[in-house]
Formats: sequence, structure tokens, C-alpha cells
Amino acid sequence: MEAKVKEALEDIRPMLQRDGGDVEFVELTDENVVRVKLQGHCAGCPYSQMTVKNGIERILKEQYPEIKSVESVV
Repeated sequence: MEAKVKEALEDIRPMLQRDGGDVEFVELTDENVVRVKLQGHCAGCPYSQMTVKNGIERILKEQYPEIKSVESVV
């Protein structure tokens, strides 16, 4: 599953890079929670949680319904 999540993040990455940001995979927990670290402009953006929940999480859960949630870590 971890490899699939990393591959999906590679597909999401160009959208973030267009706005000067990026995303780094941190871990997939035993509870199927994906932890990511936002980078670049995304790291300090006031809309970063919206990016994580309405963007990254939505896309990952559509592809892999077993994903429970996506969390941003510092």
C-alpha cells in the first residue's frame, strides 16, 4: 500500500509545484493514516489544511478507499 500511496503523491505533486509548493511522504500508519509534509509555499500557506484535506486526502481516498485520512506533519 505504501508504494501505491507514494505513486499517487507523484501524480498530485505537479499541482502543488505549480504554486511553488511540494509534498513529501512521511509514513503510512497501521491505521491507514497517511502522513505528509508540505514544502515550499505550501508549508506556510494559510490554506495548507484545505490543500491536505480537500486535495490530497480526497484524491487518495478516491483511489484507495482503505485510507482513513491524510495528516500534515511539521
